[in-house]
Amino acid sequence: MTVAAVLISGGGTNLQALIDAVAARELDVNLGLVLSNEPTAGGLVRASSAGIKTAIVNHRDFSSRDDFDCALIETLSPHHPDIIILAGFMRILTPAFINHFAGRIFNIHPSLLPKYPGLDTHEKAMANGDQWHGSTVHFATAELDGGPRIMQGRVPVLADDSPQSLATRVLEVEHRIYPKVVELFVTGRLAFADGHAWLDGKRLNQPLQYDVNSPH
Repeated sequence: MTVAAVLISGGGTNLQALIDAVAARELDVNLGLVLSNEPTAGGLVRASSAGIKTAIVNHRDFSSRDDFDCALIETLSPHHPDIIILAGFMRILTPAFINHFAGRIFNIHPSLLPKYPGLDTHEKAMANGDQWHGSTVHFATAELDGGPRIMQGRVPVLADDSPQSLATRVLEVEHRIYPKVVELFVTGRLAFADGHAWLDGKRLNQPLQYDVNSPH
């Protein structure tokens, strides 16, 4: 069975979506380790409650990003993860880390990439008068939020939205699309090659679209 390591920094709601998908037999993956750079991250409690091994690598204990990422690799390697799932991991990873797990790292970002890489995506979408906002699952590369896009989920931006209310709806979409993408990978349908995402042997030129109104 495919072994996944999930990296978190906060409450771990996307982690919980993965845990729930495994419990519901919608996702056939072994969540072998949950690692956090924040010792008090709520997601560590979620992992422990689900019987998943946890580890902490506090970035404050390291003088450089390179040293921190080396410690990440050293902590992850004994668990032999087949995939690395970034689920609200609020650290920029170095090329050394990306290359070590090349083609096996997934990230989820709260915007319809390539729009709004980085922070404050909900505020930017509202400030620009966007009709639609959402989230993107992509392969992680050395380019921040710039790897090949795999799946997007959209939500309408409502007239009475605040950044907080918009963020809440986008997070609900994230909980749906992230397990779906992981399942595509563990079943062999999704791959990373030549700098691109491939689905069923064909290059994925545009991300898959998830309908927010879908019941599944």
